[in-house]
Amino acid sequence: MNNSPKQPKISAFPKCYLEEISQRRMSLFTWIEEARQLDCDGLEMYEGFFERLDESYLLEVRSAINSTGREMPMLCCSPDFTHPSEAKRMAAIEYQQKMIRVAHTLGGPGTVCRVLSGQRWPELTREQGLKYAADGIKACLPLAEELDVVLGLENHYKDGFWHYAEFAQKADVFLDLLALIPQSKNFGVQYDPSNAVVAGDDHVELLRQVVRRVVSMHASDRYLVDGATLDDLKQAEGSAGYATILKHGVTGKGFNDYHSIFTILSQNNYTGWISIEDGMNGMGEMAESLAFLRKGIQTYWA
Repeated sequence: MNNSPKQPKISAFPKCYLEEISQRRMSLFTWIEEARQLDCDGLEMYEGFFERLDESYLLEVRSAINSTGREMPMLCCSPDFTHPSEAKRMAAIEYQQKMIRVAHTLGGPGTVCRVLSGQRWPELTREQGLKYAADGIKACLPLAEELDVVLGLENHYKDGFWHYAEFAQKADVFLDLLALIPQSKNFGVQYDPSNAVVAGDDHVELLRQVVRRVVSMHASDRYLVDGATLDDLKQAEGSAGYATILKHGVTGKGFNDYHSIFTILSQNNYTGWISIEDGMNGMGEMAESLAFLRKGIQTYWA
């Protein structure tokens, strides 16, 4: 494990068990125990993993994570701030605020709590979506500052339980939204290079534009099934979950240019968390992804 303050720390997220844990077919504590075999410094959580949100249960989760010698660096949340219904938008704000408290309980000060813009609802205009998303994030920022939790806005593709893709999926919309949020040490970018590729954008160029505001990163890697193209992803709009033609693979073997990514991050003295989203074909692939990431950090942050 990494104890150097001058290098990023590595976290693991069990993409392979997302539905199993969220739908209670697998215990979160089982995953925490399985992860003992992995070379990582932290275990990232997802909002759907928890059976309850009372403090005693959350402290039990935190204790289980800490007992493995790891931290809980980021809580992945998927607020739908762009919902056409005002009541739904207000509910999303209230829920996200609850998740900020959960993140603080599990990880303490400095923990990243992911935020999104919301779904790209067909009836939504660009102007409406930007306003709704910015209003939602800004409504959550005071609590984040009070608890010293960091809101990380991800350039996202689609939550696994959403019908529509991310409103701010494209880089130009994402950057416009980012510009609407005031500068704060408790707000920044949760960067995912794969999502930029899926959006049809240059993932390296996007990183260059946001690197000064990056507070966390997903080191996922994606590939398309044989014969599929990025244009085919549009056919998945309106159906729940990820498009079946889009696959998570071993980090370093997909679309992403990790040489450029690591170079930019290290040159800008990034020392936050980097988390893998992997394991769709077993723990062996997750271990392989972590080994790739560990070697990259040792090389580029030497």
